[in-house]
Amino acid sequence: MSLFVIADLHLSSDGTKSMDKFGARWTDYMNKLRRNWSAVVKSEDTVIVPGDISWSLKLEDSIDDLRFLDALPGTKLIGKGNHDFWWSTATKMNAFWAQNGLTSIKMLYNNAYALQNCIACGTRGWFVEESQQNTVGSVDYLRIVNREVIRLRMSLEEAKRMQTEGNGALPILVFLHFPPVWGEFVCREILDVLHAYEIKTCYFGHIHGAYHAPRTMRFEDIDFVLCAADYLNFTPLPVRFE
Repeated sequence: MSLFVIADLHLSSDGTKSMDKFGARWTDYMNKLRRNWSAVVKSEDTVIVPGDISWSLKLEDSIDDLRFLDALPGTKLIGKGNHDFWWSTATKMNAFWAQNGLTSIKMLYNNAYALQNCIACGTRGWFVEESQQNTVGSVDYLRIVNREVIRLRMSLEEAKRMQTEGNGALPILVFLHFPPVWGEFVCREILDVLHAYEIKTCYFGHIHGAYHAPRTMRFEDIDFVLCAADYLNFTPLPVRFE
């Protein structure tokens, strides 16, 4: 069994949302994603998708996109991104998936998963500088990042519990939607949590069009790995265990 990661699928099964403004790589991207995913992922594998999964605004409207995702090989652990407005409570989402026969999708949200070679944790994260955001109206950045810190700690505490219950040899990996570090930007609140739990590898998405950026950036002894779908040319990235 192998583990893969790919963020920012931006699924739009009805074609109402275009990603063309982000460049030619997005042309026919859903068919490209289906082909490339199916070529590398097997049914027994797991794929982590750290946010921006569907353009839908309501849970009930996301069904075609989630069916597309469910039909791809492997188990999918999905996190929330800034465009996942369809996201709801765990109870509602699990019930919705059961009602619609979606069997391969699970939430990575306020929890953790002990997999074969690691324990997976994650949350959305946030850019705390207004210059890094495209928001509408007044936004309480401090409140949002504090909430994300709480969610990340909940996930990491669950991972630590799993380590004490027979999974002590497994490293903890973190999967975020927003990068805690990008260029001169640093989300110190998130970064401090990663240090507190001695995290050495963090995967992130959200960044589009940065095709010449290094895949892995080291900052304060943590490896940050970009896994946005267009950066990966819509091919899930194998997760490293070191």
